[in-house]
Amino acid sequence: MATADPDRPRRGTSRSGGETRSAARRKSASGRSKGVDAGSAMRSAAEQLTGLLGRRPESVSSLKPTDDGWEAQVEVVELERIPDTTSVLASYKVALDGEGALISFERTRRYTRGMIDRPF
Repeated sequence: MATADPDRPRRGTSRSGGETRSAARRKSASGRSKGVDAGSAMRSAAEQLTGLLGRRPESVSSLKPTDDGWEAQVEVVELERIPDTTSVLASYKVALDGEGALISFERTRRYTRGMIDRPF
């Protein structure tokens, strides 16, 4: 049986302050999302972008937490056409603070509804 290396940290041992790694992860994860949960962030991003653009979002295609709040990708119909597959959509990157207030947005892509992404 090998002897334990005193310089190597063991699993489950206490960190400074007496908390384990998993407790530290839970603490940081819960601390980040104190202001707004994911569902509220999605609704907030869509509603605030509607107010700025004057167009209702089609969908929220991605949402991820950041150190300062949330970042969402929101799809908006910019030009309705007939047939519907030729309508022009735009994808907007929206940044929200920890309370769900919109900090910034930018259009990152324009495409027709019938267009599909293909790997390179």
